[in-house]
Amino acid sequence: MRDNYYPALKHISKIANSFFGFRKICNSIAKSTTKTVHGDACCISLLNPQKEYLITVGAYGLSDLYLRKGPLDARKSLPEILDGKIVFIADATKDERVQHPEMAEAQGISSILGIPILRKGEVIGEIRIYTREPEEFSEADKSFLLSVADICAILLEKGELYLLEKDYKTSKRQINPQVAQLPTNAPRPAFAHPSEEEFAKLLDFYSIEWLYEPRSFPLHWEKDEVAEMFTPDFYLPELDLYVELTTLRQSLITEKNRKVRHLKELYPQINIKLLNKNDYIHLLAKYGYWPLGETKVEGIDRVLYSHTQIQRRVRVLAKRISRDYAGKKPVLVGILKGVTCFMSDLMQHLSLPITLDFMAISYYTSDGQVVKITKDLDSSITGQDVLMVEDIVDTGMTLNYVLKHLSAHKPASLRICTLLDKRARRLIDIPLDYVGFEISDEFVVGYGLDYRGEYRNLSFIGILHPELIEKDERVHHLS
Repeated sequence: MRDNYYPALKHISKIANSFFGFRKICNSIAKSTTKTVHGDACCISLLNPQKEYLITVGAYGLSDLYLRKGPLDARKSLPEILDGKIVFIADATKDERVQHPEMAEAQGISSILGIPILRKGEVIGEIRIYTREPEEFSEADKSFLLSVADICAILLEKGELYLLEKDYKTSKRQINPQVAQLPTNAPRPAFAHPSEEEFAKLLDFYSIEWLYEPRSFPLHWEKDEVAEMFTPDFYLPELDLYVELTTLRQSLITEKNRKVRHLKELYPQINIKLLNKNDYIHLLAKYGYWPLGETKVEGIDRVLYSHTQIQRRVRVLAKRISRDYAGKKPVLVGILKGVTCFMSDLMQHLSLPITLDFMAISYYTSDGQVVKITKDLDSSITGQDVLMVEDIVDTGMTLNYVLKHLSAHKPASLRICTLLDKRARRLIDIPLDYVGFEISDEFVVGYGLDYRGEYRNLSFIGILHPELIEKDERVHHLS
């Protein structure tokens, strides 16, 4: 039984009653809490007023990438905490109650313990403890964390007032985002201008998370009271970017430019841009969503995974592969042409020596063979550790044929890595060692995947519009 709970609570109470800024207090509490229960990281979060999203107010031991992974939906991420329950997750990479399992894997998180923060019997926030190795928390640990939660409840209750009146006077910072609505799959907020709704629809199309009017920044004070505030229209968590939209009316542009310049002077750490319609098309092009001058891609119904989401997942897969093949020199084998984008990005993130080889196949040949190898491997794989890299696995028939061919060469080991797993169409059950995303039974294109030779060059993975496929099938039947 650990004997350091009382000194830790004494220290945490002292921190909570200090004159430090609100963020520093919460970060210090997170650090002390982590060390006391022998965890690796901690996050203290506050529920937004609608009890939809969790807003991080303090953290320790978590990377910026993890903290900026996007807003946590309180109803999807450890939802039992909303009922006032303590929640333990043994494996954060596999439990469906973890909203971003791929990010937990990238951070090296194994277990999570969630503690509700209660005020007058109502959940207002959470404390989460993270460990990199499987951990069993004792009842004494949980009692200690509930006591920390009580201290946090008092702290968070005065948090908004403290942030507004105290933190700005000392550090000129605000850390009180007021999340307005769910970003993409919730009912639309009441937009102040049609351009804002248009921009939101464009973000939805590209699967870019967004928050509408998430945070207000004081710009001027009179006698210690806030006299002027500025609330940007959007915040894009994935890009860590605030966006203020404007029309072409010069008077509005001038006034908004003044506010944006003043905000940057007061809060230099804030990334904000003032955009008109042409500007945000250029912005999306800059971040690799689509070529300049086009807002949507003809034939694409919606974006399934953005370029950023794909790259994040590729890094996670590369980390796992590098760990599993440590001390070895694997041969990466791919089938042309769809795997080219995935193979190129994956190998750049592997921290071990590799060799590459490619095969080419054709389907439905004149002799009745379903799959035919038109280009075999250039080098022998006998006695080698082979990693078969696939862009997508659906029925499993092609992969099964290729695996039998590779196994005949007697490699030392043979594993499979696929970016996409369309399990709904599986006819032959083949164990997959590394999977990027499991997708539903929809026709996807982009990032190397094509439809009639097109769309391979898209930087994202999109769902092809069903009407396009139906139209092509009708033309094919008529011809």
